[in-house]
Amino acid sequence: MKIVGITGGIGSGKTTVAKMFEELGVPIYNSDIEAKALMNRSKVIKRKLIDLFGEKAYRDNILNRPYIAKIIFNNKELLEKMNGIVHPKVGLHFKRWLKKHNEKPYVLKESAILFETGEYKKCDFIILVTAPINDRINRVIKRDNSTQEKVQAIINNQSKDDDNKVKADFIINNLKLEDTQQQVLEIHEALLKSY
Repeated sequence: MKIVGITGGIGSGKTTVAKMFEELGVPIYNSDIEAKALMNRSKVIKRKLIDLFGEKAYRDNILNRPYIAKIIFNNKELLEKMNGIVHPKVGLHFKRWLKKHNEKPYVLKESAILFETGEYKKCDFIILVTAPINDRINRVIKRDNSTQEKVQAIINNQSKDDDNKVKADFIINNLKLEDTQQQVLEIHEALLKSY
């Protein structure tokens, strides 16, 4: 079984693309969703995040996301420390999840920060989903009811598409859904042949 990483900056449409693969029967592990769940479930992570951000990090035993987002908004060092706490646990969770899918030719591991965490090195193939920056910003503003400033701050904390293209085996330009679907089918066929 092959592990295929799928990544892309915020608003690129990596979740939409991952769902297209899922419709083809490919199991999807969404690292971002699992990280959020583990931050609420794991006592070790909770303790370490409280040590890092203070008692306000959790409210009623649930991660105080607005509080933390405000702190890490322009503080890359704290963001990296938080990722260093959370992502090793996500990696262990992924290994357990993987065992449930060994009969499949390949699985997709979706992660916004696949390159930043170094997790891409553990993948057999990488798919990078891209879209023009203005489209990405507009998608996120619409989706999250956010502001351009907040979206731009997130983009600034993520690695750049141009840097990541050299590490990717496949690049999906996500502009029109029909074109994206065709690219997904072509990559799916190529991955099945590599099995």
